[in-house]
Amino acid sequence: MEKDIFCKIAAKEIPAQIVAEDSDWIAINDIHPQAPVHILIIPRKHIAGIGVTSGDDEKLLGVLLGAARNIARKVGIDEKGYRIIINHGKDGGQLIPHLHLHVLGGRELGAKIVRG
Repeated sequence: MEKDIFCKIAAKEIPAQIVAEDSDWIAINDIHPQAPVHILIIPRKHIAGIGVTSGDDEKLLGVLLGAARNIARKVGIDEKGYRIIINHGKDGGQLIPHLHLHVLGGRELGAKIVRG
């Protein structure tokens, strides 16, 4: 299987603005931000999307949500609020077939849908 762009970013084969990382995930600034703060949290394990996760992935999913919370604190959007988005599939707005979380904040967020 050929690596997608997020696999390559997670393996540091492609440069990105890294916000934080650990052994399970890497967080980067989105190159097409939809808010003043727009960070992507990408698991290092390739999973095509949230809809294809299994019970074996539940711990990782919890780790990713914890990472989102901690990154929101780190970048200073935790007190005013932020949004966490997971898109799945074409109709859900997922453009890259690799599970990832969007963390958005830095302003009041409306109902706009984020694609990516």
